[in-house]
Amino acid sequence: MNASSTYGLSSQARNLQWLLTDLVEEVPGVNSVAVVSSDGLLLLSSDPVAPDTPAAASASARPRGPRGASADLATIVSGLGSLTTGAAALMDGGSVKQTMVAMEHGSVFVMSISDGSLLGVHATPDCDMSVVAYHMALFVGRAGHVLTPEVRSELRQSMENTP
Repeated sequence: MNASSTYGLSSQARNLQWLLTDLVEEVPGVNSVAVVSSDGLLLLSSDPVAPDTPAAASASARPRGPRGASADLATIVSGLGSLTTGAAALMDGGSVKQTMVAMEHGSVFVMSISDGSLLGVHATPDCDMSVVAYHMALFVGRAGHVLTPEVRSELRQSMENTP
């Protein structure tokens, strides 16, 4: 979902998209962001700019993921969420609040949203992990009460109608 696809959405859905866009644009090192419903469906994504498009020329110089990275991120977030929830249950660890995977060429962060949805962030290897986690927590705090069943349904439908 990009800025032009917010036309016709409720103010709550537009606010969530604005928060997601702000997270991507304002936090150094963030490549892409996805919000996934508790049943694994993509609700919101940052849809990174492909490097050879005119929009990329005006975009910031920080690296972006390949086109489709948000959809791939949604799949990874859903899988990590399921895996860590199962692990927490086996270890009597309670609910999972955050998961972080550090890789040679990047990091993936997953944070629970109060309704069972998940926020996932793919970031560069040199990102400040505490800054990324802090801004994710801000997003979760702001999005948790807005992500009602009606808004989730609206976002899901909007993602299905996006070319």
